[in-house]
Amino acid sequence: MRAEKNYLIAEVETHLKKSDYVILANFTKVTVADVADLRAKLAAEKAEFHVVKNSSLRVAAKALGLPEIESALSGPTAVVVGGKNPAGVAKVLKKFFEDKQKLEVKIGVLDKKLVTPADLAKMADLPSFEALRSQFLGMLTSNAASFVRVLDAKVKKEQPAA
Repeated sequence: MRAEKNYLIAEVETHLKKSDYVILANFTKVTVADVADLRAKLAAEKAEFHVVKNSSLRVAAKALGLPEIESALSGPTAVVVGGKNPAGVAKVLKKFFEDKQKLEVKIGVLDKKLVTPADLAKMADLPSFEALRSQFLGMLTSNAASFVRVLDAKVKKEQPAA
């Protein structure tokens, strides 16, 4: 292979190694200003948006043992990688699509398993980790408080009136 191709493949491999997930998107209608806006929003999640060549992505994905993504490698392709919160990245992409009606998600790979665009949309609809944690703690405390009220009522019922 030529040195330029090896460099491009190595660059794509570097991008793919940045996280446990990769989201492939079609950026046909996206302008340079839109990409700058999207990159700024993704930076909040510590994620990155990179335009890549399909041939380089195909070779890099195969070298890293990613599942078969051949069906998504048609037309212009961009990858979104990085960060520790794939749900947060999915939220950013979904919001960007709703606002701009651009950037179609082709497919995703999460923990070396294929994820459909519909699954990514469902993931984007999930509450944040902090919200889930507070909901869980609320459930624990409300049940504990209810249990204490039941015990207290039982004790008051059994004690003679003063």
